Amino acid sequence: MGNADLLIAVVDDESSVRTMLRRALRVADYEVAAFASGAEFLASLPARLPLCVILDLHMPGLSGFDVARRMRAANLRVPVVFITASDDAGLDRSAAAAGAVCLLRKPFSSESLLAAVRDAISGHPCEA
Repeated sequence: MGNADLLIAVVDDESSVRTMLRRALRVADYEVAAFASGAEFLASLPARLPLCVILDLHMPGLSGFDVARRMRAANLRVPVVFITASDDAGLDRSAAAAGAVCLLRKPFSSESLLAAVRDAISGHPCEA
């Protein structure tokens, strides 16, 4: 089975980051749905549940943590890979407490991204 039938959601308020993530995932043959806000992503969930969501922590409106909490409250068990440009060491603990499979710090390599997505889909702890 190829990756083309595996939907990965990308949620980041920066257009350039969404574009970069979309390209990296499509090169690996994943189907990608990109969203500019947490609210836009949450509104899409009734239509199709992704196998993994790559979720920026710091966005206007709903933060990545807010989105993860709302998914959990709705009993949606979608593995989360958080991404952030922050170097705050406390975010590692907060991300783990929020149920993230992985926290990637920008800039990260395509290889790290793909490894985190594979880990999330397979249910393994992040090795990226």
